[in-house]
Amino acid sequence: MVEVLAGGLRDPSQTSSGSLRIERIVSLGHTSPKGFWYEQEEDEWVALLQGEARLQFRDPEEMVELHPGDHLLIPAHRPHRVAWTTPEAETIWLAVFHRPGTL
Repeated sequence: MVEVLAGGLRDPSQTSSGSLRIERIVSLGHTSPKGFWYEQEEDEWVALLQGEARLQFRDPEEMVELHPGDHLLIPAHRPHRVAWTTPEAETIWLAVFHRPGTL
């Protein structure tokens, strides 16, 4: 079963082991709902494999544009949201979640 997220669809083929969780996320013009911000307990390393996206951050305010091959580390508790993804083609993300200081 595919789970609908605030910024895309979580592939059921995710995997986890101890303090590490890996997910493949597919977006098709998805954005986070207005006023919604992710603020998770884990660090998140995200790589964009296909498509384009914009992530919006708070504390400090920042907008980051991602293209295939781009990656970044989102520290735990940093508010962020998906502001835009390619509407006419799939945007595919690889997200690796881990407890701060474990990698």
